Amino acid sequence: MKIATWNVNSIKARLENAVAWLKDAEPDVVAFQELKCTDDTFPRETFEELGYNCAVHGQKTYNGVAILSKRPLEDVTPRLPGGDGDDHARYIEAIVPGDKGIVRVASIYAPNGNPVGTDKFTYKLGWMERLHAHAKELLKLEEKLVLMGDYNVIPTADDCWDPKAWESDALFQTESRAALRKLEFLGLTDAFRACHAETHQYTFWDYQAGAWQKDHGIRIDHILLSPQAADCLVTSGTDKKVRARERPSDHVPVWCELDVD
Repeated sequence: MKIATWNVNSIKARLENAVAWLKDAEPDVVAFQELKCTDDTFPRETFEELGYNCAVHGQKTYNGVAILSKRPLEDVTPRLPGGDGDDHARYIEAIVPGDKGIVRVASIYAPNGNPVGTDKFTYKLGWMERLHAHAKELLKLEEKLVLMGDYNVIPTADDCWDPKAWESDALFQTESRAALRKLEFLGLTDAFRACHAETHQYTFWDYQAGAWQKDHGIRIDHILLSPQAADCLVTSGTDKKVRARERPSDHVPVWCELDVD
């Protein structure tokens, strides 16, 4: 089963690119983030024509997450538990049946948190704590679990082109990185890092200052696997070429293959 995640940065603006990538990469399950559209305006029919079932948790103009699957989607659950009054569309979870049991997947769009020292940064850390609490409960189920998406956290200095350029950014703060490590310390495996020891591999290049052309990127999109899913990990990678297309997202797809078929 090929599972992928991609922050599309507006599904309507990237629809042509998304369709082309899906036809080329042929993932079985896809998590999209930053849809920037409501549920009723999501281009569901376009993806259904490609053979995908769609679960969407959208929001007008901002945020928005979705799960697409060539297999049925069961027990679809939008929103991250906790955070009373939090109306941000940042999380959706579903079960995908496989030939060797179910795979529980989630599409995650964690808060950016900038600028540091404001309520936005406090919200980011609180949201990550809520994700930690939920992941802890999900791991008790001892299922194949895939928590994937845009975490808006640069794990280490080796995951960005220049640590000094990011030292004041919320994505690279000690607290942000600690929140991601705390999540991994529950027993989750970074699928890409488990397959790639080489440094300076990125998933995001800003539109500004020629970041793509200079390879001034960061790695903030992650696929985290439960022990049961990690045991099935075959390989993982990124589809970097997508960033070079016309009107691209500033993120690229990250994927892994699990031996669950």
